[in-house]
Amino acid sequence: MIPQHHLWRLRNEIKIEALIKKLNVLSKESEGYLRFQCPSCKNLNTAVNPRSNMGRCFGCERNFNTIELQMEETGDAFLEAVAYLEGMLRS
Repeated sequence: MIPQHHLWRLRNEIKIEALIKKLNVLSKESEGYLRFQCPSCKNLNTAVNPRSNMGRCFGCERNFNTIELQMEETGDAFLEAVAYLEGMLRS
């Protein structure tokens, strides 16, 4: 079992913008927001909210935190995604 405070760190201390860039997700700056290709519907009608550290797809209406984005983008299972993000925290 992974402690809640550890999952909180993975979701909040790793900037979603940094994860998008590290995973080489198609992205661009537009109107002051980082827009990225949604891993679910492939739509570019997205935005990143730096205050909540979440990504939002307005096409399929999904929200992504860093763990969810890692899982969707790579096909990793939850524990694999957590291990990958733990590596990002250490570096």
